[in-house]
Amino acid sequence: MGTIPKALHEHINTAFPANVCLVATVLPSGFAQVSPRGSTMVYDDDHLALWERGKGSTNANLNDGTKVTVFFRKPALRESGLLPKGGLARFYGTAKIEKSGPAYEEVWRKLVQPEKERDPDKKGYAVLIKIERSEDLDGQPLKLE
Repeated sequence: MGTIPKALHEHINTAFPANVCLVATVLPSGFAQVSPRGSTMVYDDDHLALWERGKGSTNANLNDGTKVTVFFRKPALRESGLLPKGGLARFYGTAKIEKSGPAYEEVWRKLVQPEKERDPDKKGYAVLIKIERSEDLDGQPLKLE
């Protein structure tokens, strides 16, 4: 079983635009930097990915080995009972930057069209996040398979 429950794959991949994931890193000052990322997607059972095209502090803070938290919330999943604790899931992992190669191309291929249109010259890069754990609102492991 992967760390990203299969029952959530489609929900995460279709989160844009109404339920975009929030991506958090820790700034050198110790404060959390939290940014919406409409490009967040499931890469495989153990990796989330995003297309990074930003120019702000989240972008400057993303490097190989950066610890990343991804916060996903979709209220309809609370109502359906899939994610009864607030309709949310938290994913904790480590970033790997991909500026060329197969992973870079695959993230671009899977990217939702509105995000591609925001980077018409393909100047951004892929970030793979190896998920170490996924939790519900109470900090309990997600078990949705």
